[in-house]
Amino acid sequence: MAFKTNKELKLYYSISEVARMFGVNESLLRYWEKEFPIISPKKVGGNIRQYRKEDIENIRQIYYLVKEKGMTLAGAKQRLKVGPESVARNSEVLERLKSIRDELEQMRKELDYVT
Repeated sequence: MAFKTNKELKLYYSISEVARMFGVNESLLRYWEKEFPIISPKKVGGNIRQYRKEDIENIRQIYYLVKEKGMTLAGAKQRLKVGPESVARNSEVLERLKSIRDELEQMRKELDYVT
């Protein structure tokens, strides 16, 4: 039985937490929220945004298309409209590959330290 970490149990994330996850400014997230209706964080007292995991996954897809693939916002909107499944799959694969790369780099550092 796998135990969930505190992060996996969390239902809502603040805009600052989400901005840190992607290394972007909060203003960019607010702008994307206006441009992409698939990002719809819950707003509570004083217009405080609370992002759900679905919002974060949608931001991940947009980030992948715009920041990593270099697409324009219009191109990203079209791509999400035509094939959202392939975008999600590609962004997930990229995240996994980055994670594997980080693990391998850590292993190399540990091996260099031992030798």
